[in-house]
Amino acid sequence: MTMFKVLPTQPHHIPALVQLQERVFPSLSPEERMGTAHYEAHLRIFPEGQFVATYGDVVVGMSTTMRYHYTEKDHTFLDISGNMMLTTHEPDGQWMYDLDIGVHPDFRKKGIAKAIYEARLARCAELGLDGILTVGMPNGYAQYAPDMDLDTYFAGIVAGSIIDPTVSAQQKVGFTMIKLIHNYLSDPQCGNGGVLMKLGVGESSRGAMPPR
Repeated sequence: MTMFKVLPTQPHHIPALVQLQERVFPSLSPEERMGTAHYEAHLRIFPEGQFVATYGDVVVGMSTTMRYHYTEKDHTFLDISGNMMLTTHEPDGQWMYDLDIGVHPDFRKKGIAKAIYEARLARCAELGLDGILTVGMPNGYAQYAPDMDLDTYFAGIVAGSIIDPTVSAQQKVGFTMIKLIHNYLSDPQCGNGGVLMKLGVGESSRGAMPPR
Protein backbone atom coordinates (compact mmCIF):
# COMPACT_ATOMS: atom_id res chain seq x y z
CA MET A 1 0.00 0.00 0.00
CA THR A 2 1.34 3.40 -0.98
CA MET A 3 1.87 5.69 2.01
CA PHE A 4 2.46 9.39 2.14
CA LYS A 5 5.69 10.94 3.37
CA VAL A 6 6.47 14.39 4.74
CA LEU A 7 9.77 15.67 3.40
CA PRO A 8 11.75 18.91 3.31
CA THR A 9 10.78 20.85 0.20
CA GLN A 10 13.30 20.57 -2.66
CA PRO A 11 13.63 22.60 -5.89
CA HIS A 12 12.20 19.76 -8.00
CA HIS A 13 8.93 19.95 -6.03
CA ILE A 14 8.23 23.53 -7.10
CA PRO A 15 6.24 22.92 -10.34
CA ALA A 16 3.90 20.55 -8.50
CA LEU A 17 3.49 23.02 -5.62
CA VAL A 18 2.44 25.78 -8.00
CA GLN A 19 -0.26 23.50 -9.45
CA LEU A 20 -1.32 22.43 -5.97
CA GLN A 21 -1.95 26.05 -4.96
CA GLU A 22 -4.74 26.31 -7.53
CA ARG A 23 -6.37 23.04 -6.42
CA VAL A 24 -6.23 23.84 -2.72
CA PHE A 25 -7.22 27.51 -2.86
CA PRO A 26 -9.65 27.90 -5.81
CA SER A 27 -11.48 30.91 -4.31
CA LEU A 28 -8.34 32.73 -3.17
CA SER A 29 -7.25 35.80 -5.12
CA PRO A 30 -4.63 34.71 -7.71
CA GLU A 31 -2.37 37.48 -6.40
CA GLU A 32 -2.25 35.63 -3.07
CA ARG A 33 -1.33 32.21 -4.46
CA MET A 34 2.32 31.19 -4.37
CA GLY A 35 4.21 30.71 -7.62
CA THR A 36 7.63 29.58 -8.79
CA ALA A 37 9.52 32.72 -7.72
CA HIS A 38 7.96 32.55 -4.26
CA TYR A 39 8.95 28.95 -3.64
CA GLU A 40 12.45 29.60 -4.90
CA ALA A 41 12.75 32.45 -2.40
CA HIS A 42 11.43 30.27 0.45
CA LEU A 43 14.10 27.64 -0.17
CA ARG A 44 16.78 30.28 -0.35
CA ILE A 45 15.73 32.17 2.79
CA PHE A 46 14.43 29.51 5.21
CA PRO A 47 14.82 26.02 3.70
CA GLU A 48 14.45 24.24 7.04
CA GLY A 49 10.94 25.62 7.45
CA GLN A 50 9.44 24.29 4.21
CA PHE A 51 7.74 20.89 3.86
CA VAL A 52 5.88 18.84 1.27
CA ALA A 53 3.84 15.67 1.55
CA THR A 54 4.17 13.09 -1.21
CA TYR A 55 1.97 10.12 -1.99
CA GLY A 56 4.13 7.91 -4.15
CA ASP A 57 5.62 10.34 -6.64
CA VAL A 58 2.76 12.85 -6.36
CA VAL A 59 3.00 16.02 -4.26
CA VAL A 60 -0.25 16.17 -2.29
CA GLY A 61 0.55 18.54 0.58
CA MET A 62 2.51 21.71 1.17
CA SER A 63 3.61 23.99 3.98
CA THR A 64 5.35 27.37 4.03
CA THR A 65 6.73 28.95 7.20
CA MET A 66 9.14 31.62 8.35
CA ARG A 67 10.61 32.80 11.63
CA TYR A 68 9.06 35.85 13.23
CA HIS A 69 8.62 37.64 16.55
CA TYR A 70 5.48 37.16 18.59
CA THR A 71 2.79 39.61 17.49
CA GLU A 72 -0.88 40.30 18.11
CA LYS A 73 -1.05 43.27 15.75
CA ASP A 74 -3.43 43.34 12.80
CA HIS A 75 -1.72 42.52 9.53
CA THR A 76 -2.42 41.12 6.09
CA PHE A 77 -1.16 37.91 4.51
CA LEU A 78 0.81 39.81 1.87
CA ASP A 79 2.34 42.23 4.36
CA ILE A 80 3.41 39.59 6.88
CA SER A 81 4.93 37.42 4.14
CA GLY A 82 6.70 40.19 2.23
CA ASN A 83 4.34 39.61 -0.70
CA MET A 84 5.01 35.88 -0.24
CA MET A 85 8.76 36.38 -0.87
CA LEU A 86 9.67 35.92 2.84
CA THR A 87 11.58 39.21 2.95
CA THR A 88 10.03 39.63 6.41
CA HIS A 89 11.68 36.44 7.72
CA GLU A 90 13.57 37.12 10.97
CA PRO A 91 16.50 34.69 11.40
CA ASP A 92 16.41 35.24 15.17
CA GLY A 93 12.61 35.20 15.48
CA GLN A 94 11.42 32.95 18.29
CA TRP A 95 8.16 31.88 16.63
CA MET A 96 7.46 29.91 13.48
CA TYR A 97 4.84 31.81 11.49
CA ASP A 98 2.71 29.37 9.50
CA LEU A 99 1.96 31.14 6.24
CA ASP A 100 0.49 28.28 4.30
CA ILE A 101 -0.63 24.68 4.71
CA GLY A 102 -2.75 22.75 2.24
CA VAL A 103 -3.65 19.24 1.10
CA HIS A 104 -4.98 18.19 -2.29
CA PRO A 105 -8.78 17.73 -2.03
CA ASP A 106 -8.54 14.10 -3.18
CA PHE A 107 -6.12 13.21 -0.38
CA ARG A 108 -7.71 14.82 2.65
CA LYS A 109 -8.71 12.92 5.81
CA LYS A 110 -5.68 10.64 5.52
CA GLY A 111 -3.64 12.29 8.27
CA ILE A 112 -1.45 14.23 5.84
CA ALA A 113 -2.06 17.67 7.31
CA LYS A 114 -1.53 16.29 10.81
CA ALA A 115 1.82 14.85 9.75
CA ILE A 116 2.90 18.18 8.26
CA TYR A 117 1.86 19.90 11.46
CA GLU A 118 3.93 17.44 13.53
CA ALA A 119 6.95 17.99 11.29
CA ARG A 120 6.71 21.74 11.84
CA LEU A 121 6.45 21.35 15.63
CA ALA A 122 9.45 19.04 15.59
CA ARG A 123 11.40 21.63 13.63
CA CYS A 124 10.38 24.29 16.17
CA ALA A 125 11.82 22.11 18.91
CA GLU A 126 15.03 21.54 16.94
CA LEU A 127 15.49 25.28 16.44
CA GLY A 128 14.58 26.12 20.02
CA LEU A 129 11.52 28.15 19.02
CA ASP A 130 8.65 28.98 21.36
CA GLY A 131 5.91 27.72 19.06
CA ILE A 132 3.76 28.42 16.01
CA LEU A 133 1.73 31.48 15.08
CA THR A 134 -0.89 31.08 12.40
CA VAL A 135 -3.96 32.79 11.00
CA GLY A 136 -6.70 30.21 10.52
CA MET A 137 -9.21 30.80 7.77
CA PRO A 138 -12.83 30.70 9.03
CA ASN A 139 -13.83 28.72 5.94
CA GLY A 140 -17.32 27.95 7.18
CA TYR A 141 -18.36 31.58 7.09
CA ALA A 142 -19.61 31.57 3.51
CA GLN A 143 -22.75 29.61 4.38
CA TYR A 144 -23.53 32.01 7.24
CA ALA A 145 -22.71 35.21 5.34
CA PRO A 146 -26.31 35.96 4.25
CA ASP A 147 -27.43 36.02 7.89
CA MET A 148 -24.53 37.46 9.91
CA ASP A 149 -21.35 39.49 9.67
CA LEU A 150 -17.90 38.04 10.30
CA ASP A 151 -17.67 39.44 13.84
CA THR A 152 -20.86 37.64 14.84
CA TYR A 153 -19.62 34.43 13.23
CA PHE A 154 -16.33 34.67 15.12
CA ALA A 155 -18.18 35.29 18.38
CA GLY A 156 -20.09 32.07 17.70
CA ILE A 157 -16.83 30.15 17.30
CA VAL A 158 -15.51 31.58 20.56
CA ALA A 159 -18.74 30.66 22.36
CA GLY A 160 -18.74 27.18 20.84
CA SER A 161 -22.14 27.63 19.21
CA ILE A 162 -20.55 27.56 15.74
CA ILE A 163 -18.14 24.85 14.64
CA ASP A 164 -15.86 26.12 11.89
CA PRO A 165 -14.22 23.40 9.73
CA THR A 166 -10.79 25.00 10.01
CA VAL A 167 -10.57 27.19 13.11
CA SER A 168 -12.44 24.80 15.42
CA ALA A 169 -10.27 21.90 14.25
CA GLN A 170 -7.15 23.93 14.96
CA GLN A 171 -8.43 24.50 18.48
CA LYS A 172 -8.72 20.74 18.95
CA VAL A 173 -5.02 20.23 18.31
CA GLY A 174 -4.10 22.87 20.86
CA PHE A 175 -4.17 26.24 19.11
CA THR A 176 -5.45 29.13 21.20
CA MET A 177 -7.46 31.86 19.48
CA ILE A 178 -6.08 35.37 19.96
CA LYS A 179 -8.24 37.65 17.80
CA LEU A 180 -10.11 38.09 14.54
CA ILE A 181 -8.25 39.96 11.80
CA HIS A 182 -10.38 41.63 9.13
CA ASN A 183 -9.15 41.85 5.54
CA TYR A 184 -6.30 39.40 6.12
CA LEU A 185 -6.61 38.21 2.52
CA SER A 186 -9.01 38.22 -0.43
CA ASP A 187 -11.15 35.10 -0.19
CA PRO A 188 -14.96 35.28 0.05
CA GLN A 189 -15.06 31.77 1.50
CA CYS A 190 -13.79 33.15 4.81
CA GLY A 191 -15.16 36.67 4.53
CA ASN A 192 -11.63 37.90 3.75
CA GLY A 193 -10.76 37.47 7.42
CA GLY A 194 -8.62 35.21 9.54
CA VAL A 195 -8.25 34.17 13.17
CA LEU A 196 -4.84 34.77 14.71
CA MET A 197 -3.87 31.76 16.80
CA LYS A 198 -0.86 30.40 18.69
CA LEU A 199 0.46 27.01 19.73
CA GLY A 200 3.42 26.69 22.05
CA VAL A 201 5.87 23.82 21.69
CA GLY A 202 4.57 20.93 23.83
CA GLU A 203 0.98 22.21 23.89
CA SER A 204 -0.43 20.09 21.05
CA SER A 205 -3.01 17.37 21.47
CA ARG A 206 -4.01 14.54 19.19
CA GLY A 207 -6.00 15.47 16.15
CA ALA A 208 -5.77 16.54 12.52
CA MET A 209 -4.52 19.93 11.40
CA PRO A 210 -6.83 21.14 8.64
CA PRO A 211 -5.55 22.87 5.52
CA ARG A 212 -5.92 26.60 5.34
